Amino acid sequence: MTTSSRTGNTGPTASKGPTTPKGTEPPKGTATPKGPAPALLRTAAELDALPRPAGAERVVVMTMGALHDGHATLVRAARQAAGPDGQVVVTVFVNPLQFGEAADLDRYPRTLDADLATAAEAGADAVFAPGVDEVYPGGEPQVRISAGPMGERLEGAHRPGHFDGMLTVVAKLLHLTRPDEALYGQKDAQQLALIRRMVRDLNFGVRITGVPTVRDADGLALSSRNRFLSADERHTALALSRALFAARDRLAAQQALHERAKATAPGSGGDRAAGLNRLGEARAAADAQAVALARPNGAPAAVRATARTILDEAAARSRHPLVLDYLALVDPADFTEIPDDRESGEAILAVAARVGDTRLIDNIPLTFGALS
Repeated sequence: MTTSSRTGNTGPTASKGPTTPKGTEPPKGTATPKGPAPALLRTAAELDALPRPAGAERVVVMTMGALHDGHATLVRAARQAAGPDGQVVVTVFVNPLQFGEAADLDRYPRTLDADLATAAEAGADAVFAPGVDEVYPGGEPQVRISAGPMGERLEGAHRPGHFDGMLTVVAKLLHLTRPDEALYGQKDAQQLALIRRMVRDLNFGVRITGVPTVRDADGLALSSRNRFLSADERHTALALSRALFAARDRLAAQQALHERAKATAPGSGGDRAAGLNRLGEARAAADAQAVALARPNGAPAAVRATARTILDEAAARSRHPLVLDYLALVDPADFTEIPDDRESGEAILAVAARVGDTRLIDNIPLTFGALS
């Protein structure tokens, strides 16, 4: 549900999404339906008349169209969750409340014909693609969902009001589709966290499930807006995923060294020299690495510094440099910053940046103290 043409990013490895405008033939390589075409529903009345499977579940996937394999992965996961007797509904709606500028809304790609083919290939039973007047029959709603303080951080700080608009349309679509379960991509981690919070705080009777980010072979997280990147800009954009992966690897290495230091320390059980011999390392090498890298309290700072180094290098490119909006290591519960003395627990390393006219976001989950 993330928006803002050329300045936003959606869900999460393989094929690229359809790029042709509505009414044209899908480009070569676009998925073609293997089974019956999903029912195309345009109105709330048609959706309400859609028969629900007796004794089975309805699972919904919400999109703004321009479907790529990240969306298809969500639909396939929904198909598996619903089971052969269940029902999968995909929504396609470009929500104007999530756009800061009318020009961004106008530029957002609309590819309904190709979207229907992708949805059919992935196993959808129905596609609900209403117009703006159907979702907001009285114009822009006067009563909206507020994202609260969590909605003002990171993405919310850079796109004021975005999460209020997102939650408002998600609430409406949950009421209209009445699913048992709704799936969202972990690529939009802050969005997913806010939807979970809304459902919990406002007692929505639906399960919210996150699906891991899908990436192209080069590591770039799939997005409807990747199509706007030139070859050079895409090369720069790869710094986002490289920074995240490098930070994750640094954390894993640091925690492994910390565990090694504990295993060979005096009082750890057995002779220290014998412990070093079991590890097959010289005492001096093990001591040097443990002292330099194994301090657990330095893990959050090391994660940030590792990612920042790669992003700074991309920002220094002479052609198509990366312009960083934020790099943040946050608590997944409320998206507040993780302190540098954190020794254990879950975290999300999130990044947002512009390359040319295209704004990209990405993130990766981390676990501190995972080996302890």
